[in-house]
Amino acid sequence: MATVRLREIAHARSGDKGRDAMVSIIPWERRHYALLARVLTPERIKAHCGGLVRGDVVRYDAPALGAFNVLLKDALGGGVTRTLMLDIHGKALSCLLLDMTIELPEAP
Repeated sequence: MATVRLREIAHARSGDKGRDAMVSIIPWERRHYALLARVLTPERIKAHCGGLVRGDVVRYDAPALGAFNVLLKDALGGGVTRTLMLDIHGKALSCLLLDMTIELPEAP
């Protein structure tokens, strides 16, 4: 097993939906989709975000696209027009998730 940062095998896009943030995680290679489906649990994602996500984390799988859409509820302090946070659109949350470590099986 090799420990890698998620950014080494995936990229992400993020944006705001009111006070919630949405982050799409897309593996660079299709072969990593099943691995990410196992390790990117809502519980692990929320733990990785620390106290930034006050609500639930919901993961939506999009296997036909080879991607995951992650909803981070109550992560933006009330939304763009109400928050005092510096990252009002939640763009930094994608970078935070991409910093997560993943155990990558050795290639055969």
